[in-house]
Formats: sequence, structure tokens, C-alpha cells
Amino acid sequence: MDLESETALETEPVSPSRQSVEPPEWRGYPQSLFGNWVADRVSRCKMVENCSKESREKCRIYYVDVLDTGKFKSAKDTDPPIDVDERALSELWDQLQTEPTGLRLRVLLVDNMKHPVLQMLGTRYNIEPFFFTSSSNWIPSRYQEEVNKQKGDHITVTLLFVRTAPWEKTAASSQNKHISDGEGAIDTQESLPLRSVVSSVEKYLLQDLLALHMIRSSEPSGSTIISYHPSAHWKRTTAEQLKRLVHKVGESVYWQKIFEQSKDPTFVFLAILWYALYAWDESLDHLYTHINWLETNVLLTNDSHLTTELHTIQAQLFHYTSLLEDFRKSVNFVRSTPSPVLESHEFTEQARSDTHKLMQKECDNLLSEIDRLGFQLKNIIDLVYFISILDSTIVNFNVQAKATVNFVDSRRMQELTKATVRDSAAMKQISYLTMIFLPASFIASVFGMNVREIIGGATETIGHYAIVSVAFTVVTAWLVVAFQTHSPFHEQGTGFWRRLAWPFLYVTRPTGLRQSLRSQPIGDM
Repeated sequence: MDLESETALETEPVSPSRQSVEPPEWRGYPQSLFGNWVADRVSRCKMVENCSKESREKCRIYYVDVLDTGKFKSAKDTDPPIDVDERALSELWDQLQTEPTGLRLRVLLVDNMKHPVLQMLGTRYNIEPFFFTSSSNWIPSRYQEEVNKQKGDHITVTLLFVRTAPWEKTAASSQNKHISDGEGAIDTQESLPLRSVVSSVEKYLLQDLLALHMIRSSEPSGSTIISYHPSAHWKRTTAEQLKRLVHKVGESVYWQKIFEQSKDPTFVFLAILWYALYAWDESLDHLYTHINWLETNVLLTNDSHLTTELHTIQAQLFHYTSLLEDFRKSVNFVRSTPSPVLESHEFTEQARSDTHKLMQKECDNLLSEIDRLGFQLKNIIDLVYFISILDSTIVNFNVQAKATVNFVDSRRMQELTKATVRDSAAMKQISYLTMIFLPASFIASVFGMNVREIIGGATETIGHYAIVSVAFTVVTAWLVVAFQTHSPFHEQGTGFWRRLAWPFLYVTRPTGLRQSLRSQPIGDM
């Protein structure tokens, strides 16, 4: 329903062409049986949109028949699967209308549901559209309908569960029904690669669907289980796979005794639910191994990708918890919803009591296993939480260690800076003292010179003093440059005796003084 709409119940107009041509009975489903399911509401629930539309994918219906004695028909004696042909829909409708004889229950498993097949099944078995909407949209559900005392009812269980599958690189783009659009976003519907599984084939966990609708009837051969399976390109459990598993149930000595003790067809329904439990068990076992692998790598490496993977697994684990709780509710639903068929004259009071006790026992067994899986899942969640804390601790420790090293380096640099400042202050003080005493020292040196211009009768002159001073200054500069191994006045690696001739070599070389004089602007000269 459109809760925003204020209009009255929509009605679908019927064109004159449709009035003149009588359509097949099943073409009007679901509005023909449920008047409020008009075209607009069918479109909103995507019941038709989610049907397989690819012509290369055939819609195929598989049979599993349970005889009135409780034994299963062998696979070779079972009717072959029906390939739905758009040109022969009337033949398929006639075949569905045919009542099988000598059967307690018939299981119909539908691969790649097409819209005409959906309409035929809905019309033939008077199925509420909620089964097709919940199964095609992957919505967990459980409910009972069409309850007729001593005659029968309808029950529906749509169950999402997790199972392990081999990784197929060629089908990587079609493994998930839901694909995350945002980069880095966590999508709990995505598959989870298990890189740690020791196997020649890589594994991954995916979300699978078990959609069952059962018509329980007191009439001979009136009970039917219909199993919906999504399109094959979603890589989920196919009808053919589930058919083989149901046949294996018929080969089990344990279940065969149960089917012989009670004629209640619900036990076959319950047996199919065990498939989901086995899938859960295997998945959690592989997941636990993968978590241990992550723990080891977190301790050995500091890979940021592992941290991201841990957060993804945490989100998916909480989603798995909700799916496992839905599984528990589904089993409790089957347990608390006895079939009205048990009230018919075919069952004595003792048979009804025995069937009720047997159903309670088998449901308790399944619930006990679900509790075990819940405890195992809780342990995995606690382990992932511990690894996340450990990973955060390692990251924080590394950050603190780097911060400590930086802090120590900073303290050392601070101490060196303080020492440099102290040395600079001391040098400034020495410079100040030199500035004070330098003029006085210069005057004393001049007045102490033994020259004629200052002291009468002296033999030397200021000119001689200037000549000798300049000569000694030039010789000192010449020797200082000659003793330097690195100097702009001579090439690096030159020997000592060659360095003694540096004034001549510097003046004569092209890059020497002449080159520098030529390149110097006239104004600067």
C-alpha cells in the first residue's frame, strides 16, 4: 500500500479488447483472488519485477514425491523436471491441475521463477501474494493463513541464512544481490572472503534464501510444499540442489522412521529447515578459522587493511545474529502452529498426541542446535572485539612510541639550542671586551713604535713599517690558502706543492681572476 496516498482503493480499468477476449484463469492473479492487489500495488511490491526475465534462463520445476507410506519416490521414478515454455503454458497449467495419486506430499521446487509460473502457482494453490513478495524481496517472514478446521491451512517461512561457497572469479560481479555503491561503506549483504581457509579453492560466505510455502490438506495428495529459488546468476541454492538434499532426507533411516510414525507432512517441512542449520554450522566453523588467522596477522603486522576488515566483519556478525534469531523464530513458529489436519478423522487421539510429542521433540532438537550456533557466534563476536581492542592497543602503542621518540628528540634539540645561546652570549661578552680594549691597544702600539716621526733619533720610518707589514700579510694569506685542501683559489685534489703556486695558477686559469673580472659589471668595478 502507498501510505502517503489519500485516494480510495485503486481500481484497474479493463480495456474493451480485454473484455472481448477471455484470458486464461491464472492470468488475473493476484487481483482475481485478492481484489486489493491491483496493478499499482503489484508494481510497488516488485513481485513481477523480481521474476526472471532473461530468455536464456529457463524456468524449471522439480518434483519430490512422498508416498502415503512415508517413503520417498526414488529419483529415477520421480517425474522429470518441467521446462517452462512460453508457447506451451496451457499444457503446464493442465499438468498442475492434475491430482497425483498415492502421495502424502509433493514438493515443487521452482528455479528462475517466471511471471506466468508465479500466476499459475498462486491461482492453483490459492497462495497469498505475501509469499511471493517476501521471497522475491528477501524479507524474512513466517505466518499462517487459510485455516480451515479439520481440513488444512497454509504456512509460509521465508528464511535468510549464511552458507559457504567456493569463490568463482568469473562470477565475482554477480555473487551479491546487493552491491555497495559508496567506497569504503560497509554492506552487510555483501559476501565475505575467507582467505585463511586451508584449501585449494578459496571460500567466501554469502547470504542465501530458503523460501517455503506449504499447503497442508486432509485430502489425499492435497499437501504441497512450494520452494522459491532466485535467478541463477545470484549464485544461491538452486532448486536442483535442494531437490537432491530433500531426496537424501528420504534416504535417512532416522527421518524415515519419523515419516512412518506420523502422517503429518509438516515433518518434511521441518527436515528442509535442517539444511539452513548445516549451512550455518559450516559457515561459522570457517569464519572462526578466518578470525584466528586475522588475530595472528594483527600481532605480526601493522596492516591498516586488517583493521578495516575487522570493522566489516563486526558489522556482518551483528547482522548474522539477527538472521540466526529469525531462524529460531521460524522453528518456534512451526512448533507452535499445529496443523488443522490433525483434527480430521484420519488421526486418532493417540496419533494426534504422538505426533504432537514427536514434533515438539524434533523442534527442540533443532532449537538446541540453533542455541549452540548462537553461543558459537557470540564467541566469534567476542573474539573479533578482543582482536579489535588488541589492534587499537598496538596502534596506540606505536603512536605513543613515536611521540615519545619525538619528545626526546625535541628535548635534546632544546638543550642544544640553550647551549648554543649560552655560547653566543659568552662570545658577545668577549666581543664587547675586545671592542673596549682594541682602540687602546692600537694607540699603545702606535705610540710604542720606534720611528723618526714619533721618536727623535730613531733609525726607522713609517714607510718601512708599512712595507714590512704588507709583505708579511701577503705571505701569511698565501700560506693559509696553500695549506687549505678546499678553496676557491685552487682546484680540489691538487697537491701541496702545486697549491703553493696558487696565485699564479689562479690568475692564469680561464675560470680564474680574469674570467671573474670580465664577467663583473663595469659599474660594480
